[in-house]
Amino acid sequence: MFARLVRRTALLCFALAAASPFSSHAALPPSVDGQPMPSLAPMLEKVTPAVVNISTKTRVQVRDPFFDDPIFRQFFGMSGSPRQRVEQSLGSGVIVDAAKGYVLTNNHVVGGADDITVSLQDGRDFKGKLVGTDPDTDVAVVQIQATGLQALPIADSAKLRVGDFVVAVGDPFGLSQTVTSGIVSALGRNGLGGSGYQNFIQTDASINPGNSGGALVNLRGELVGINTMIFSPSGGNVGIGFAIPTNLCTEVMQQLIANGKVNRGNLGVETQDITPRIAQVLGLKSSNGVVVTRVNAGSAADDSDIQVGDVITAIDGKPLRTAQELRNAEGLLPLGSTVKLTVQRNGASREVSAKLTPEKLATLDGSRLDARLSGVTFSELSQSQRGQGIAGVGITGVRTGSRAALAGLQNGDILIGIGNLRVPDLRTLQQLKGVNPRQLVLVVSGDGGVRYVDVR
Repeated sequence: MFARLVRRTALLCFALAAASPFSSHAALPPSVDGQPMPSLAPMLEKVTPAVVNISTKTRVQVRDPFFDDPIFRQFFGMSGSPRQRVEQSLGSGVIVDAAKGYVLTNNHVVGGADDITVSLQDGRDFKGKLVGTDPDTDVAVVQIQATGLQALPIADSAKLRVGDFVVAVGDPFGLSQTVTSGIVSALGRNGLGGSGYQNFIQTDASINPGNSGGALVNLRGELVGINTMIFSPSGGNVGIGFAIPTNLCTEVMQQLIANGKVNRGNLGVETQDITPRIAQVLGLKSSNGVVVTRVNAGSAADDSDIQVGDVITAIDGKPLRTAQELRNAEGLLPLGSTVKLTVQRNGASREVSAKLTPEKLATLDGSRLDARLSGVTFSELSQSQRGQGIAGVGITGVRTGSRAALAGLQNGDILIGIGNLRVPDLRTLQQLKGVNPRQLVLVVSGDGGVRYVDVR
């Protein structure tokens, strides 16, 4: 075998030397032993014009205890409006509709941005319009008004297999367009933190900061995924990257284009993983499935006679191992889908059908709590958020120009406390009605971490 390798190497070296009278400057030959040299260049010539650079600017209010003091501001003659700083970020995107200018990218690339600029490979720049975002899947759609665009064809990501060759295209670290290659390392990855619904493609194609929103394509140049995150102890690539499969992206994209948001179905149950201890307490023979811990009144699960203590072992014939898998199934299936659940109760197994209906979340007008919160809408957290262990109350609306908006409260924030009072849910917040502290300080969690918002 070693001798054959030596002969093969000698033939290759001879071919390289014969390609030009100046062997030190020779290019790779078009063929070796009559076989054409493999190259991804022809495919990439069609792919790269459809991959864009996305740069954003976000205006963030800066709070300072000295500037919050009215006496301090009056003494120095300063305006009462809060100061701002501008944060910039870079990412990537993929043109998926050339006629309408739709660009598919990640929510974390463009979500909350005030200005979006889309730069094409040919050097043209366009102002991007945010069509819609979905934080739960980290998918977003941006639209540009441009001619001469080239879009990527979209493949059926369900046909991917572990071992298939893939290529990642994007703009890592703010560099110009970069191409890396690898294989599909795994499919259906979930439970990685971050977005609420996960069904990631894992790849060893090099993905780095700035690649987010870029394309993962097969060797035919078809889009199979949107690159979104990496697993890395150092922040750089270690060969473990993740992409959102196109079947999920396109379902979300269609809803974002039609409605500006995603309307998800919900079974109306909360579940828990079954540990060996829980299995023993419930008298189960195995730890397969998830146990129901809550059934919302009037929900699809309630209509299907699912009860607390039931064990759901499969959905549409696919075995369930964790509560996260059930949440994924709910979030990834279209609204109105009918699913079949395999349910065990008292040792007997049966199948029930349930239709995924819109999740109904209770809301509260902030003016009912305090006049200073007029223009703020509070909402119960979604089942997906509660399933991730998040506690608090969602901020689903902040009227522009309101006291809360001027103080820095933002749509999408999560209220976790008022002053030194913890607010784990909407019911607790409602019980604070009529409590009007002199200094209304909200403790909120957002993209930038936990912060205080002083509403005056």
